[in-house]
Amino acid sequence: MAGQNEIGRMDAVTLAAKVKKKELSASEVTEATLARMDKLEPHIHAFCTPTPDVARKAAAEVDRKIKAGEDPGVLAGVPVGIKDLVCTKGIVTASGSFAYEKFVPDEDDVVVERLKDAGAIVIGKTNVPEFGYSGVGHNPVFATTRNPWNLDLTPGGSSGGSGAAVAAGLGPFAIGSDGGGSIRIPAAHSGVVGVKASMGRVPLYPGTKDERYPGVSSWESLEHIGPLSRTVADSALMLSVISGPDSRDRYSLPKADFDWMSILEGGIKGLKVAYSLNWGGYAPTDPEVRRVVTDAVKVFERDLGCAVEEAHPGFEDPYGAFWALVAMETDLKGMREIVAKHGHHMTPHLVDFIMRPWAAEDFTNALMTRKAVVNKMWRFMKKYDLLLTPTLAVPPFPVHIQGPEKIDGQIVHPFRWLNFTFPFNLTGQPAASVPAGFTKDKLPVGLQIVGRHLDDQTVMRAAAAFEKAKPWRDAWPPLLEKLGL
Repeated sequence: MAGQNEIGRMDAVTLAAKVKKKELSASEVTEATLARMDKLEPHIHAFCTPTPDVARKAAAEVDRKIKAGEDPGVLAGVPVGIKDLVCTKGIVTASGSFAYEKFVPDEDDVVVERLKDAGAIVIGKTNVPEFGYSGVGHNPVFATTRNPWNLDLTPGGSSGGSGAAVAAGLGPFAIGSDGGGSIRIPAAHSGVVGVKASMGRVPLYPGTKDERYPGVSSWESLEHIGPLSRTVADSALMLSVISGPDSRDRYSLPKADFDWMSILEGGIKGLKVAYSLNWGGYAPTDPEVRRVVTDAVKVFERDLGCAVEEAHPGFEDPYGAFWALVAMETDLKGMREIVAKHGHHMTPHLVDFIMRPWAAEDFTNALMTRKAVVNKMWRFMKKYDLLLTPTLAVPPFPVHIQGPEKIDGQIVHPFRWLNFTFPFNLTGQPAASVPAGFTKDKLPVGLQIVGRHLDDQTVMRAAAAFEKAKPWRDAWPPLLEKLGL
């Protein structure tokens, strides 16, 4: 019989198989995970709302189905954390804000419905910055989420709790959402896999869609929901469950014409691969990040047989346009009412953003910039199968700031470390972050793998090939050994 620590280090594919074969029960897996949470949560604060009673009840139902000979689902007994911007029926969804501190949705998000139907066990809600308007893991309501690799540092965000949970083995995967990088950011800073599938692959509702929820409902043409996991296969497994059309999301795509698990097979020999470390000059990158990502890029040529060259798409810096699109898709009227009531204990940069006197020209200029970026990217990707970049411009940095104000000697805006992620929320292209390696200070660095429009297959196959060439699944934060985990 597997011990608690062994269960905590199992991937989702293995766990589901063992539960279905009755080598483990869903209840055993759940209890092992909850025991692990008891030891780790005082240190990392990945979960703002743990749900042990909900988890135990769901696990018992999976065990009942197996005993009765019923199909328990593809994810039978696998623990999963749900980002606290994603609605969960009967479970508080606070979104890191006092405005929603006691908000209990009356319906599940589509992805939560699908995970539950597949037999996954919801173990809690994972922490976020207020309404997700940040790339870090602290908010005014809950304890600050810490990076398991170094507790003084952020795990990234806005899916920070999900990234920290997966990095520490509090479930093999978790749900994140990504409006400007918020799956890929914590994947990079926490040393795990994060996948932003093509826009529309995974439907979103009620998050971003429901006018009843100012703050929660926003970013419709930018937002994606997807997995953070320890392995590429686990991300593919989750995507096989949560992807596919739904009438509640007008952007949702028809069912994929491929199998998420099968596309991981085979190599990527012969592919044409571009890489950019600075977008051609305007995006400074930390020297340690450059070193680690450069070494990772060499793997694609040396070990995976790709034709690799440095090349840049050539779009002009879309930073201002991105934030204008965020504002355009925010319920400014509803959010300003929230600021009027709760502004004295809201995140300052968020209040400033909401109360800024946005003009119609800001929004139309942003739309034109998005069109220009999309056109630059499709033309660029006609020449290449994949584009590789650093996921983030910097390694993990201290908690309670929004970002470094200096990168590679240049003074920058505190959000400029996100230069490599948000362009692909403008284009909707598939993009994954995988662990590239570690800095000299033993901090994780992410490699971003970007594919052509709707070409999730190549992104996932490349991620799996890189994982095989440079495996990371046995790299665990030193904190676990210190705690006997």
